[in-house]
Amino acid sequence: MKIIKNANLITMSEKYGNIENGYVKIQDHKIIEVGKMSDFSDSNIDAEIIEAEGRITTPGLVDAHSHLGMWEDGLDFEGDDGNEDTDPCTPQLRAIDAINPMEASFREAFASGITTVITGPGSANPIGGQLAAIKTYGKRIDDMIIKAPVGIKIAFGENPKATYNDKSQSPSTRMATAALIRETFKKAQEYQRQVEQYQNNSDEEDPPEYDIKSESLLPLLNGDIPLHAHVHRADDIFTAVRIAREFNLNLILVHCTEGHLIAEQLADDGYPVLLGPILTDRSKPELKNQSEITPAVLSEAGLKISIITDHPETPEKYLTLCAAMAVKHGLRRDEALRAITINPAVSCGIGDRVGSIDDGKDSDIVIWDGDPLDIMGSPYGIVI
Repeated sequence: MKIIKNANLITMSEKYGNIENGYVKIQDHKIIEVGKMSDFSDSNIDAEIIEAEGRITTPGLVDAHSHLGMWEDGLDFEGDDGNEDTDPCTPQLRAIDAINPMEASFREAFASGITTVITGPGSANPIGGQLAAIKTYGKRIDDMIIKAPVGIKIAFGENPKATYNDKSQSPSTRMATAALIRETFKKAQEYQRQVEQYQNNSDEEDPPEYDIKSESLLPLLNGDIPLHAHVHRADDIFTAVRIAREFNLNLILVHCTEGHLIAEQLADDGYPVLLGPILTDRSKPELKNQSEITPAVLSEAGLKISIITDHPETPEKYLTLCAAMAVKHGLRRDEALRAITINPAVSCGIGDRVGSIDDGKDSDIVIWDGDPLDIMGSPYGIVI
């Protein structure tokens, strides 16, 4: 057993809230008890005591959109495993088959208090593949998985257009990008119908011919995992919403760069938004309206927001700096902390494991030396 004592707990838990002088008991990498030091009692003399000495203590940070391990730091083609741009629609690709946990950015992320990331393919393809929720510590990806797949990556806008226009291949327009996504989803729906028909009449029906692309999309069509849509421009955001509604899919809007321009409409739709990267230049035309005010505007509109790095666009280790910049430009501090802990965990379907200091959750806990959102703040200790 491990016991964190005398901690200034920011639990992100609806049950516990903030506890100025509290403790956390941990058994077998799970949180088993949280409370005030005034209520603390323990007879386990063999417990490892971790003295927080009044320091701010939070759940391990969560980045809801990253490409950690997919593009290796300091390498070019040799370490580039994020875009299979030989086929526009590749839902069968699994992030876990490309991630290299030995890459240096994992160590930097963990040392910065980031214990969970959603990582996966890039945005060259209209349908890029399957995302994975993983821990940032470990050597073998199979032992680091929280949930895989945790979503299906699709992309709209300039990236698919540029990738395939250079190959003189479809899609070279936004129309073709949307059409290819629809076609692939329609084929998966038909495959799903055939599978269900066979399962209901297996004595009379032959099984459908195996289709790895359609098979990979069944968890999406069944509502078990969401669609993560790469969207920057307002019209691309609305195209993603349109397609999600057509196929009755759960949707998460990723980047949402022009979200502050359509806050009222997004609030009406109510889809979770993953905002960022904030610390980048306007490297392409669809980023012309990029602004640090977007998190504040969408939070005030009532949306559940998460702040992301899009590593390596912004290095993973700067997640807290991204959140701090959002605070500088109007986001409430408590919402900024939620945007890198419980919000991404809940939005991405892993809130039962991470994102708050709560009963039964994984014991990813960061004791901070200073304020997490201060540029000088850094982890004093990380408990797992």
